[in-house]
Formats: sequence, structure tokens, C-alpha cells
Amino acid sequence: MPEQPYDDGAIAATGMGGAMDLAVSEGETLEKVPGGPQGTGPADKPRSLWSDAWRDLRRNPVFIISALVILFLIFISLWPSLIASGNPLKCDLAKAQEGSQPGHPFGFDGQGCDVYTRTVYGARTSVTVGVCATLGVAILGSVLGGMAGFFGGFWDSILSRITDVFFAIPVVLGGLVLLSVVTSNSVWPVIGFMVLLGWPQISRIARGSVITVKQNDFVQAARALGASNSRMLLRHITPNAVAPVIVVATIALGTYISLEATLSYLGVGLKPPTVSWGIDISSASAYIRQAPHMLLWPAGALALTVLAFIMLGDAVRDALDPKLR
Repeated sequence: MPEQPYDDGAIAATGMGGAMDLAVSEGETLEKVPGGPQGTGPADKPRSLWSDAWRDLRRNPVFIISALVILFLIFISLWPSLIASGNPLKCDLAKAQEGSQPGHPFGFDGQGCDVYTRTVYGARTSVTVGVCATLGVAILGSVLGGMAGFFGGFWDSILSRITDVFFAIPVVLGGLVLLSVVTSNSVWPVIGFMVLLGWPQISRIARGSVITVKQNDFVQAARALGASNSRMLLRHITPNAVAPVIVVATIALGTYISLEATLSYLGVGLKPPTVSWGIDISSASAYIRQAPHMLLWPAGALALTVLAFIMLGDAVRDALDPKLR
């Protein structure tokens, strides 16, 4: 008998003796829509996991507050000069360690630089490092973990052993060793280091999610109808397996911002004249008794940023986890 061509619609039409006229994919619910019983309109339509999640997020005050904070951080990262007219690299030693003054609400640091201006411009570096590192980790980890979970066998074993090796490397110690030989003031060596040591976590999450999803009936039906591996991965498995990756990546973004500040504080991350919260915290730690304002504002901005991304990740996790509905 000749092989029948694969058709997505055939999956929804299959059933025991034609008893099922509509099949709802994994993660979808039925939503009532206007329509008559005489065929004037559909009685139900499938509502995806993503539409349910967005509806829940809009009603979650934790998501709204954290999203507003993150949007503000993105705004000042893109256009810092709109709220800080000064130059973060312009310093006056005569004003070193002085407190708040008109036009300088956060005071001055040990070099006489405006703390407010440096705090605002430091957001650009932290957000850039966090977003780029998270995207790199999510893409690399999802691809490797998804392939290992889908194909299994030899490739899964090899990836698992490689993942174990990277998990055994302490992150801070690895940064001290690898970044100590870097002399560039660019953010890219730091981002590359985070991607290098950060992808195993996402890889394991993606692998487990793909293994779970590929055992579902709709994936088996697609395989029985002749769907290719690439089509099953892109159309059926990835949309239903990506939710855990998004949750972990959202929470990890704040972690990467904190890691950049830690490495910069230790002197192996970003280096002057780059403006960074970690650099400012490091330089202010020696004057914490004489001028605590130098440490308070960049450290507070860092803590608020990390907290906002963790809160956002928790809200997204609650919305995407069907067990919590």
C-alpha cells in the first residue's frame, strides 16, 4: 500500500470510529464562542496554553509590577540621557565622597563622579549582559537538549556526560580563571563566559521537556501519519516543550546580571572605563563607613533589577504550569 502524505488536519480528524470530530492539542482548552446549534457557527474553539497564560498574567499584580520595573530599566538602558543629562565619566576630585546636592541627588563617588548618572548608565551594561547571555544560553541549551531528548541513544549519552563536566565547574572560580587573561573592556567576553557555563542547565530542562512531550498521543499520531523529524520538532514538540525553558531563562536573566556584577566586583569582569554597577560597588566598598551613599545606590539598583526578573519568572511559571490552574 503506498504511503499516505502527512497532513496536520488528519490528526485532528482521527478518532475511534469517527466519534471524535475535534482533537485539541496538548496545552489547549476549549473556549465558548457565539454560535448556534444549527451549524451557524462553532460552539467551541481551542484556546492555547499561551492565551490562557497571557490571561492569567494580566490579572497577576506580581507580573504587572515586575514588568513595569523591567520596562523602565529597558527604557533607561536605551535612552539614559533622557533622565541623566551628565557624563558618567566626568569627575571632579574636589567633590569626592560628598553627599547629595542640588542637581546631584545621589552625591559623588570617590573620584568625584556623579553617582546618579553612573547608576543610570550602569543599567545599560547590566541589561545588555543579562539579555544577551540569556538569549545565547537559551538558544544553545535548547538546541542541544532538544536534539538529545528527541533522538536519544548515543547522542543523548554523549551530551549527558558533557553536561556533567560543565556542571562540575564552579561558576565564580571558572570566571576568575578564564576572564583573568582577558584584557578587553568589551562586554562580549563576559557574555561568552556565561553562555559557555550556563547552557547545561537549560539543556537538561529542554531535554526532559522534549522527552515528556514526544510521548504524547498527538506526536505519535503525527509520526504514524508520516511526519518528518524536522516537522514534528518544529510544529508539534517545540511549541509544547518550550514553556519550561522560558520560565528558567527568565529567572536566570536576573542571575546573569548578578553574576556580571560579582565578576566585575572581583576585578575579572568588566573593567574601567566601562560603567557598571559591579565596578561602582567594588570601588565604593572601601568607603562604606565614610560615604555609604556610594554603595547604597548602585547596590540598590542591582538588587531591584534582579528581584524584578525573579518575580517575573515566578509569575510566568505560575501561568504556564497547568498543575497550578
